[in-house]
Amino acid sequence: MRLAMVAALGILTAGAALAQPVTGREAKKMLFPPAKAEVEILPVAFLSENDRALLRMVVSEQPYYGAIAVSPDEGLASEATIAAANHHTTEAAARAALAVCEEKRKGRAPCAIVGFVRPKGWKSRPLSLSSDATEGFRADYGARGPRALAVSPATGRWGIGTGAGAGEKALAACAKAGGAGDCVLAVAD
Repeated sequence: MRLAMVAALGILTAGAALAQPVTGREAKKMLFPPAKAEVEILPVAFLSENDRALLRMVVSEQPYYGAIAVSPDEGLASEATIAAANHHTTEAAARAALAVCEEKRKGRAPCAIVGFVRPKGWKSRPLSLSSDATEGFRADYGARGPRALAVSPATGRWGIGTGAGAGEKALAACAKAGGAGDCVLAVAD
C-alpha cells in the first residue's frame, strides 16, 4: 500500500514537473552529477543481513534512478529478482522492476520493491533525469540557439534536438530511442 501511494505521488509529481519544460540554466541547477549513486535497501522482513549487503554491493554499480524487485517466496537467487535502472525517477524504475518481476515470479506472494538507487546526496527536486540523460544533457545540450531535451517518463529514454524545430526534433529522438511512446519536453530553450 505504501509503495502504491509513493508511486502515485511520483506519477503526479513527475507529470507536474514535466507539464512545463524548464530552461537549460534551471536544469543545470536541479540535476545531480551523472556518476555517483547511493543505494537504499528497504527494511523488508524476507531479506537477511547478508542479502542486504549483497544487494547493496551489486546494485551500487547501477546508474540512477533505479529500483530492485524481488519475489519474497523465491529470494535473491531467482530469475524474478530484477533491477531496473537508468530511469528518470525511482517511481518509474519501481514500476518497471515490478512488472518484470511479476512476469517471472513463480512464488505465491507478489513481488516487492526492496531497494532504490538514487544520485549521491539525493533530495527531491522538480526535475530529475536518468544518469545517462544527465550526462547527455551536460555533454550535448549546448548553450546557444534553440535546443530541447525530451524524456520518456515510463522508459527512461531521452533525446536532444537543436536548431529550428528543436522541440519536435527532441521528441522524435526520444521516441526513436527504444520506441518510447510517451515522450515529453523536459528542458527547452
